[in-house]
Amino acid sequence: MRIAKVVGTVTMSTQHPTMQGARLRLIVPLSLAELRDGIDPQADEIVAWDELGAGIGSLVAISEGAEAAQPFRPNYKPIDVYISAILDQVDIDQKLLR
Repeated sequence: MRIAKVVGTVTMSTQHPTMQGARLRLIVPLSLAELRDGIDPQADEIVAWDELGAGIGSLVAISEGAEAAQPFRPNYKPIDVYISAILDQVDIDQKLLR
C-alpha cells in the first residue's frame, strides 16, 4: 500500500461494461521525502478506482495489482489501482528517519 495525492478526475466516453458508473481519479504516488517536506510530487500520474469519494487534493492510500481487484470478488473489474482509504492526516516520526 502506498500514499498518493488526487490531482484530477478521469472521464471516459466508452468503457468496459463492468466500469459503468465508476469514479476514476488521477493520482500521483508520493515518496517519503515528498510527504515529509510537502514538495510537489515527481512521479507519473496513474488512474485509480474510487468508491470513497476522494476529492482533488486529498491524500489517499492505494492498493495496486491483484490486491486492487479484491474488493470486487467474486466479480472481476479491469483495474490495477484502488483507493482503499482517504487519509485525514499523515504523521511521520522523525526519529525513525535517522
